[in-house]
Amino acid sequence: MKIGLFIPCYVDAVYPDVGVATYKLLKSLKLDVTYPLNQTCCGQPMANAGFEKMGLSLAEKFEEMFKDFDYVVAPSVSCTAFVKINYPRLLEGKHECVTAGKIMDVVEFLHDVIKVKQLPGDFPHKVSLHNSCHGVRELGLSSPSEMNVPKFNKIRDLLELKKGITVVEPERPDECCGFGGMFSVEEKDICAQMGYDKVKRHIATGAEYVTGPDCSCLMHMAGVADKRDMKIKFIHAVEILAAGL
Repeated sequence: MKIGLFIPCYVDAVYPDVGVATYKLLKSLKLDVTYPLNQTCCGQPMANAGFEKMGLSLAEKFEEMFKDFDYVVAPSVSCTAFVKINYPRLLEGKHECVTAGKIMDVVEFLHDVIKVKQLPGDFPHKVSLHNSCHGVRELGLSSPSEMNVPKFNKIRDLLELKKGITVVEPERPDECCGFGGMFSVEEKDICAQMGYDKVKRHIATGAEYVTGPDCSCLMHMAGVADKRDMKIKFIHAVEILAAGL
């Protein structure tokens, strides 16, 4: 299978190590991975701000760039969910839309398609798992607490393949951290308080790290923790999965 690696803007600009870890991890599994060099934004920021038509050209470029791959894999649940859910509507009648059916978050891809059962290296630390809203309710990476369904968590399944790791979850495990894209700009005080409450719950687990599948949530909580001198570290789930490569 041919895999196109999509690295979203904020990962490329702020957390490039997450992109590198994703590439290394996929290559270590002997997969045919290509990183198209001319890729750009998927258009989510424009849509979140209420100007989704301004992102149409970006969606069309995304389609052209990734349409020939069997899978498009990204280390970002929010960008993955945007393409998967919104592209069919945005591109309807304007452009062929095939990437919506091919794109997957890296956790979803490793768990559901590759069905990874072992990973090299260890991570001898206690980590508190952050279940991002898009991942829970749009990509199905874990079971939503408001639904009467059997509990599952694909992120945890993969993390627990690393030797030495202890994975815990905070009280109210899938409650929003408050980031929410434009919400963090328009309602910054509410956003900050939600972030503070969430970080406190992660710290209460006794974990050394907070981990999850989306840099935007981790970035927000890390900012809250740093401003308030809260002693906990943050790391993307894929960086743990790739540790030791």
